[in-house]
Amino acid sequence: MSLLNKLFPPFLGGRPAVGLLGLRLVAGSAMAMHGTAKIKNPFGWAGDSYPGIAQAIAAVSEFFGGIALAAGLLTPVAALGIASTMAVAALSHIQKGQPFVGKGGSYELAALHGAIAVALALVGPGTLSLDNAIFGKRLRK
Repeated sequence: MSLLNKLFPPFLGGRPAVGLLGLRLVAGSAMAMHGTAKIKNPFGWAGDSYPGIAQAIAAVSEFFGGIALAAGLLTPVAALGIASTMAVAALSHIQKGQPFVGKGGSYELAALHGAIAVALALVGPGTLSLDNAIFGKRLRK
């Protein structure tokens, strides 16, 4: 089994592809927007809370991963980066004693983005994606 076949499940077409496109566009765009301020100051957006390199990885994951997710480009890689970053974000909120849903801080949004990323990694981006346009024919051989 080739590496591409291991990375990508079969590309879903039809109505599921339209649903995946909508999910990718909204979730990926939101993630990129969250990463916009971070990518402008990648080594210092969180102050001294985390090492600079960890902040930079999170900034790249959110900004570029969000763009890639929206486009359906290298979806498994983008989804893994986003899911990992959101796991750290959720744990950070939990360690602060913040609730799942609440005013003044919660881990709801990080959990939601993480769950969407995991789902897209498992299901794939669908036929309406750059991944399908680039890798689809190779996978069908």
